[in-house]
Amino acid sequence: MKTQLPGLFLSLLALAACNGPTQEKQEAKTAPLQGTWKLLSGTLIEKGDTTVTDYTKGVSFIKIINESHFAFLNHDLNKGKDSTASFSAGGGTYTLKDSAYTEKLEYCTAREWEGNEFHFTVSIQNDTLVQQGVEKVEAAGVERLNIEKYVRVK
Repeated sequence: MKTQLPGLFLSLLALAACNGPTQEKQEAKTAPLQGTWKLLSGTLIEKGDTTVTDYTKGVSFIKIINESHFAFLNHDLNKGKDSTASFSAGGGTYTLKDSAYTEKLEYCTAREWEGNEFHFTVSIQNDTLVQQGVEKVEAAGVERLNIEKYVRVK
């Protein structure tokens, strides 16, 4: 019986090594993306027209990303007291493989956007995140290229 114990131990060790990615490995892959991001600028290109929005003046937009979910919040900085009054929010799950980032929007103040997937490419340089991809929402009549530039909130 004593001679079988080392063999059993080695078999269990080999079996454990064959398991797929652990939670820690998955979190390590998405870790640079995780955190709170403040949107600096957004560029929308739709039907040949380009609109650039400066999100550092008059509005605040943040995106919060954890190991499996994202959420975004956007509102005017005048506390809703004038013609710039606005609020939007949404969130859901995401996947990340290399630079391919896909959001599945489960909650949104613009309800026709719910249930859609959005495929983006992301890049991170120091504390700057750039996310770009095509947003297509048939129910809202939207198909456009969206390029967003964020800075990490510390």
